[in-house]
Amino acid sequence: MEELLNFAQSFGGMMPYVLVFVVLLACGLGLPIPEDITLFVAGMLAYYGKVNVVAMVIVSMAGVLIGDSSIFLLGAKYGSEITKKPFFSKILTPERLDNVKEKLHQHGNKVIFVSRFMPGLRAPTFFCAGSLHLPYKVFLLYDGLAALISVPLIVWVVYHFGHLADQVYNAIRDVEHLIVFAVVAATAFIAGKWYLHHKKASQP
Repeated sequence: MEELLNFAQSFGGMMPYVLVFVVLLACGLGLPIPEDITLFVAGMLAYYGKVNVVAMVIVSMAGVLIGDSSIFLLGAKYGSEITKKPFFSKILTPERLDNVKEKLHQHGNKVIFVSRFMPGLRAPTFFCAGSLHLPYKVFLLYDGLAALISVPLIVWVVYHFGHLADQVYNAIRDVEHLIVFAVVAATAFIAGKWYLHHKKASQP
């Protein structure tokens, strides 16, 4: 997250918007990038005054919905054929797709709404919805309603409470540094003790 935030802050003008949009688009296509982290970065960019918060919410919504729609339309156009490609075969595994199809048959369109909040099932669910020829307007309705809850909420909360988010992040980073130091110190202590023991044992 720190790398993405620092990278986005290094640009001015429209580039932070473009970066967030592209990353969210990639999230929708199934790349292993946490969408919530990207939205957190979007909120922090607004908090630091690099972007306008309203414009960032709109850009984030566009990135999310276009990404989700892309995986849905891939399912609608290519069906199971695309799952044989190396990249998609890792995301859209047969077991995961069968599980999602069963859930769609059991619970209907509300599975699309719920899946928006479940990163591991999001791409397979949207792909299956497309391959089962669910009307796009129905998919967009349920996905859009879910996105209207999650996307503005995360961006606005981080924007308004950015000072707390910054403190929490810095605290976590300090703890991580402390843990690394403790592990290194413990390793050095054990190695030193082992060396002294064997040196003493080797003496006549």
